[in-house]
Parts: sequence; C-alpha cells; structure tokens
Amino acid sequence: MERFCLALDLVDDPALIAEYEAIHKNIWPEIKKSIQDSGITVMDIYRFSNRLFMIMEVDETFSAERKAAMDASDPIVQKWEQYMWKFQQAISGAQPGEKWVMMKQIFSL
Repeated sequence: MERFCLALDLVDDPALIAEYEAIHKNIWPEIKKSIQDSGITVMDIYRFSNRLFMIMEVDETFSAERKAAMDASDPIVQKWEQYMWKFQQAISGAQPGEKWVMMKQIFSL
C-alpha cells in the first residue's frame, strides 16, 4: 500500500472553516464513491488553523493521472470541486488552479 500526503489552505474565516468541517462530516455519496473507485482506501484530513493536511493510502489500481481523468469526466465531482473553492485557497507554491499539493517526505522512522 502506498501513502501520499498533501496540503491545502482554507480561507482564513472561522465561519467558512466551520461550514467546511460540517460538510466533511457527511460528504456527498457520489464523492465518497468516486474516491473509493479511484483506488483510495484511506483518506484522512487534519486541520490546524486554516491549514489542511491529507493522508491517502491507495491500492495498486490508483494513479494520480487516472484519478484526475475520472474527476474531469464526472459532473458531480466537478460540481463538488467548484463548491469547495468557496472554502479553499491555493497554498503558497501551488501551480495556478492547483488545490491539494503533494508534500515531500523528509523523515521516516
């Protein structure tokens, strides 16, 4: 099983952050299915202030390119992603339009 860690910032607004957390307690069923269908077996998101940290564990069927293609062709996923931009902002160093940014592992025990 492979693990990926990603980071993203939220708009620094307590009301929007609270709404974002509430939404993620019960995500749309189509989004959950899309995540699982892509080969992601574990997805955990942590927050400190307006910084998010995601840990994904994936099976052998997962590829970032395949997930991106699946998402691009799914109108429900596209609607979700547009909705999430209300709460999210690009992290420093992200490419234009890029949300979650892959983090580089620098230590392992």
